[in-house]
Amino acid sequence: MKNYKLAVVGATGVVGQKMIEVLEEKKLPINEYAFFASSRSAGKTLKFMDNIYVVRELKEDSFDEGFDFALFSAGGDTSLKYASITSNHGCIVIDNSSAFRMKEDVPLVVPEVNPEDIKWHNGIIANPNCSTIQAVCALKPLDDAFGIKRIIYSTYQAVSGAGSKGIHDLENGIADYYKNHSESNLLEVSNSNKKTIDASSLNYSLEKFPYPIFNNCLPHIDKFLDNGYTKEEEKMINETRKILGKPDLAITSTTVRVPVFNSHCESINIEFELEFELDKVVEILKNSPGIVVEDNTRSEIYAFPTNVSGNDEVYVSRIRRDFSVKNGLNIWVVADNIRKGAASNAVQILEKLILD
Repeated sequence: MKNYKLAVVGATGVVGQKMIEVLEEKKLPINEYAFFASSRSAGKTLKFMDNIYVVRELKEDSFDEGFDFALFSAGGDTSLKYASITSNHGCIVIDNSSAFRMKEDVPLVVPEVNPEDIKWHNGIIANPNCSTIQAVCALKPLDDAFGIKRIIYSTYQAVSGAGSKGIHDLENGIADYYKNHSESNLLEVSNSNKKTIDASSLNYSLEKFPYPIFNNCLPHIDKFLDNGYTKEEEKMINETRKILGKPDLAITSTTVRVPVFNSHCESINIEFELEFELDKVVEILKNSPGIVVEDNTRSEIYAFPTNVSGNDEVYVSRIRRDFSVKNGLNIWVVADNIRKGAASNAVQILEKLILD
């Protein structure tokens, strides 16, 4: 068997650390590892497979020594600068940023959905957006069976999707709230009629979000565009079309950041071309790769973030007919956005490249 050499770029970030965790679990036939980050993190040490590694600074000549594969999770600017350099050295890049997702010559892959697209890569394979990954895992088998005509996405996305700064904003908000309010006036404060929050009046600094995320919901993920949508909303629309191979599919999306640490939730409304039986929908989902159906409303059983975090599967609940349109369906989809939504999906692609 060939001796493979793997690099992880962005090794000290939230997703990079989770990639390392998943790699350790998978124990793929890789003989050599190297871990890269920015100059700020270079020199740090990390433990992997019972060995201690020193994190190296990412430079233009970092891949001169020769690597077979590289997992990139260091942001779009870093990917745009270094991914092509890396692939030109014969190293296959699996990139977790948005830099290459919509490029025609770059496959956008979810292994449970379109593994065949891995084969036509030209040195770079894109990992989809976390919210898109969990959605298409549930949508693809239903599209194959009934033909999707239209999708309405409404997402409730955890702060871990915004990286360590997003996590810190929620942690700091929680700590500040309970430091400055006694139990006797918590309800009074939560029911306050105050309509405007001035971030400058807070007792802590916001690192990521424009407003406090604690006790709040922000309908604002990534930058606002001229058409009124955010980049996150457009990512879901465009990436779903590309992965499903339906460039003209009617999709609309609203993405919301919620005060949850980990795991994204999505309410997905689907309109099909064909008629369907609800029992058949459930059967298809139960037999689809990577899907767990948790749906027993009589016993109040359904998926939610704290039960899903730490798992690689996509959980589907609240499966019910939408009676407002012909052939309409509602589903509730929950997944760990750092594992399945980023790290595990990338490692699954790597696994297919090595083992298939």
